[in-house]
Amino acid sequence: MELNQTVPPPTPLLPETDGDELCGMEVTGMAIDGVTLLICLCGLLGNGAVLWFLGVRIRRNPITVYILNLAVTDFIFLLLMGTSSLLYMIENASCSTVLSLRFLKALFLLSLFSYNMGLYLLTTISIERCVSILCASIHRPRHLSAVVCVLLWALSIAVIATVTSLCLLHEHEHCRMALIFMYVLNLFIFAPTMVISSIITFIKVLCGSQQHQPKRFYVAIFLTILFYLIFGLPLSIWNFLQQFDYPVISYQVVFLLACINSSIKPFIYFLVGSCRRHCSLVSLRVAFRRVFKEPEDNTACSNAIRMDPLAPAS
Repeated sequence: MELNQTVPPPTPLLPETDGDELCGMEVTGMAIDGVTLLICLCGLLGNGAVLWFLGVRIRRNPITVYILNLAVTDFIFLLLMGTSSLLYMIENASCSTVLSLRFLKALFLLSLFSYNMGLYLLTTISIERCVSILCASIHRPRHLSAVVCVLLWALSIAVIATVTSLCLLHEHEHCRMALIFMYVLNLFIFAPTMVISSIITFIKVLCGSQQHQPKRFYVAIFLTILFYLIFGLPLSIWNFLQQFDYPVISYQVVFLLACINSSIKPFIYFLVGSCRRHCSLVSLRVAFRRVFKEPEDNTACSNAIRMDPLAPAS
């Protein structure tokens, strides 16, 4: 995501770019924008398929509620990033300013809104799965997932609304402090909580104490979180360091990695759900049903499983 503005004062939101570089951008930058656009298109198709199958074709359960919301956030992020990449390519090719600084700020803040929501959802999924394994006998309210998702959307809206009001309506220093607070929340609260709860869940599943857990779902979540740490988290790290003018890698590379993170989840679900002993591929609907069958049916009461030796294993 590149800024090609000629406004003199630098903004803490986005990297500063010299106006003389507007025409004749390097080939590498154009190539990265093209790759980013292609990845966004693939991700939009993948997340669209997740929304269709989990929202319409497959019976909804507490897990699919979280995954549906996660697919919505990824879809929004990819739509924004794909649009910005396309506009930047048009701008660079025509050697003219197409995007205003205020529009760029708004686009960036909207992308941060969907990006933050994705992190909040992954953290919530990790915590809930950890609690379900450690305290399998605890009764889970029926509409807990929906209520939690509403609260997370409210949190994400409140955070980005605060940052937006300070960055678009107030002075530079207030904007900088609001952004630092948001990135501290991401890097030192949500991300560590997600990692710790995932490690605990991973250890419990590996130890075999939960032999009737839906293993495909946990594999999918482990891979999703792993890819987030590799491809998604660098965006928060990069933005955090930018507030202190610390030299980091190219912003185009960071946004490309974030787009990979938002695009790869549907392919993880499909591959985990379709591969069996002979790695035979199945339809999307069958693959998603295998991954997202309701874990509570298998975890709520281990005694019920022992009473039914013919119950199908995950």
